[in-house]
Amino acid sequence: MVNDRLWNALRALKARLGATASKNYLKVWSANFMLYFSFMVVTPLFPLYLSEVFGATKDETGMVLSGYALTALLIRPFSGFLVDSFSRKVILLVCYGLFALFFGGYLVAGSLLSFCIIRTLHGAPMGATTVANSTVAIDVLPSSRRAEGIGYYGLSNNLGTAIAPTVGMLIYQWTANYNIIFTLSLITASIGFLINSTLKLKPRPLVEVKKPISFDRFLLLKGWPEAFCIACYSFSYGVVSTYIAIYAKQELGITTGTGLFFTLLCVGLISSRLVGAKGLRKGRIAENATHGVIISLLGYLLFAALHNAWGFYGAAFVVGLGNGHMFPAFQTMFINLALNSQRGTANSTLFTAWETGVGLGIIIGGMAAEYFSYGTTFWIAWLGNAIGVIFFFAYTRQHFLRNRLR
Repeated sequence: MVNDRLWNALRALKARLGATASKNYLKVWSANFMLYFSFMVVTPLFPLYLSEVFGATKDETGMVLSGYALTALLIRPFSGFLVDSFSRKVILLVCYGLFALFFGGYLVAGSLLSFCIIRTLHGAPMGATTVANSTVAIDVLPSSRRAEGIGYYGLSNNLGTAIAPTVGMLIYQWTANYNIIFTLSLITASIGFLINSTLKLKPRPLVEVKKPISFDRFLLLKGWPEAFCIACYSFSYGVVSTYIAIYAKQELGITTGTGLFFTLLCVGLISSRLVGAKGLRKGRIAENATHGVIISLLGYLLFAALHNAWGFYGAAFVVGLGNGHMFPAFQTMFINLALNSQRGTANSTLFTAWETGVGLGIIIGGMAAEYFSYGTTFWIAWLGNAIGVIFFFAYTRQHFLRNRLR
């Protein structure tokens, strides 16, 4: 039923966009799915991989896996500047090509140090590609359908994020061969690159570089309250998504259900995005964000409080419902706070904030799991989310309503 509603909604959006715009939109949508699928098919397995292959401890795992978040964080402000100032298709293809090639590095990494270097460097093209791809998606959408299109575009992230871990865990259970999974990532990322290479984009006026270059060309300074909230929410997601497989195996005895966790997360995400798209189309951005942050907070509370199958699977669906409302609403907030010439900068600010939270979640989550327990780790994740929710109601919501440009 959810799948039927999804495809019906996408077909309706395609009809409203027109032939050329819909073709380009579906291409960047598909390429984004491939990007997140290739990335997430390996991510939940990395803690197991580092522990089984290299004997890494929990805090070592956290430090190694946080490296990609650091480089993604560093590159994203510059990638926003680049996609606003130069040919977006050229920037997109260069970054996407590098992103695909780095998966080959995992196949040849023979030590914890070499893996750490490859994983850390991989964050740069990952960070730049997400900014470039989402900015192109916004470009091909007419202004009257932009908020709705952003919501549906996010489904490509969600589907890739949900389906990929299921596939990765199944391959691991059947073969116990990580190289097969790394090869699958390389192939799917390459397919995404080929899809984007067929894009036909209209020429656009490039943004004249300011002399001297000001800081607001790299980050949307006006969006700092929204960025702070996003960092808090992604902190929780970074903890849970990274350590979910090893937590389920070691503490709950769930060895085959991690894929189901991400499937339920996906069902929640799709359901809420299909419902929320109507609200975004009618301009109810702040309302969608409000519903999303409250529901997500309840989901992380469920995950932290109940250390059993009910809490494990129930939290997945509830967090999915919340994030499906929250993330497209916040992305629309950033776009509506920015000038048309700052779309890349707005997107890079959103993803910079997201990656900051994810990176902190991976590091702090690994340390908490090493020195305390996974139970403590997930309460810390909930606390970080709660701080973001409190700040949203105390300041961010009104800040957006006062400063929005459209």
